[in-house]
Amino acid sequence: MSRPLAVAACCALLAAPAAGAVNLGGGTFGKAGSQTSAPPKSWAQPQIRVVVAHGLMAKSVAVFRPNDALTQGELASLMAALTKQAPQAPPDPTALVTLTKLDARLVSAIHLSDAAAAFVTGAKAAGLAVPARFGTETVARLLGLRTNHPAKDDDLELLPSSPVTRAETAYSVAKILQFQGWEQQYVEDAAATFTLPGLSAWQLRVLNTAVQFIGYPYIWGGTSEHAEAPFGVKALGGFDCSGFVWRVYKLQKYPGGGALNATIKGRTTYQMSGEVPRSKRIAYAKLAPGDVVFFGSKGSHSTPAEVGHTGIYLGNGWMIHSSGQGVAVVPMTGWYRQSFAWARRPLAEAGLSGL
Repeated sequence: MSRPLAVAACCALLAAPAAGAVNLGGGTFGKAGSQTSAPPKSWAQPQIRVVVAHGLMAKSVAVFRPNDALTQGELASLMAALTKQAPQAPPDPTALVTLTKLDARLVSAIHLSDAAAAFVTGAKAAGLAVPARFGTETVARLLGLRTNHPAKDDDLELLPSSPVTRAETAYSVAKILQFQGWEQQYVEDAAATFTLPGLSAWQLRVLNTAVQFIGYPYIWGGTSEHAEAPFGVKALGGFDCSGFVWRVYKLQKYPGGGALNATIKGRTTYQMSGEVPRSKRIAYAKLAPGDVVFFGSKGSHSTPAEVGHTGIYLGNGWMIHSSGQGVAVVPMTGWYRQSFAWARRPLAEAGLSGL
């Protein structure tokens, strides 16, 4: 469960905060959002400065309310500013916005909805039953719209269904405002090439489990989609890299799976990667969907002690893993290709690969 390596202009004031805005910690606010104590300093302070400088979300940093949940009314105003279109009033402006909803609206605002749809189409063509957020979360995380909080702040990490804070919103918007022009093209090109090979029944079972967690946060020591405190910091749920593999292969109960849950014995990347002898290690050219892939500081020359990251192979050069963008689908290019060490095939280890 080694912590993975780091890999990867508008002008219009948003509407005034709605009455009864929800505060998620760090300050006291009245019903109309008026501040009654010193403004909290936020982890997203640099990004808040960026969005405020562009006339977005607040008149000043001092009144930004970073820990409040984002409302539908505020989101409507933000989308109008980003797209330079008239705002569309939501049915309930005071309703809260989930993290998934924010990502979907941002993806749409930067004209990448077609790319998101292409990811869904590619996954479904292979037989995968992906959640509705699969496409937009894949795009949002390829763009780096989310951030991984330090382990000591894992209580800040949000589930896809969690109300998103204004601080998290500012982080995403600031990222978009700082795009240099190639980011959208990169995602469009990636989506255009996203195809998966035919999958066996058991590959489908395993990968269907994996894709259900798209968009869950990276949590140091995390192995569950439910609340836990693996190192004393209570988190809503999420996974570190080996915790994600552990959840899919060790904790999931597969009817008729026989020995599948027993194939992976150790919890860390070091243990998982070292459990298979050299003769059973899978080279990059031989990868198959469902393989557990490992990455080390010396690439194919790494030892298990030098393996620091892991994920699950989807096929055709793509994998799903938990890293700085949470559970995300990524191409195995760049650092991932250079650092690829080897893979193992739990399905074959359990005698299920051809079923």
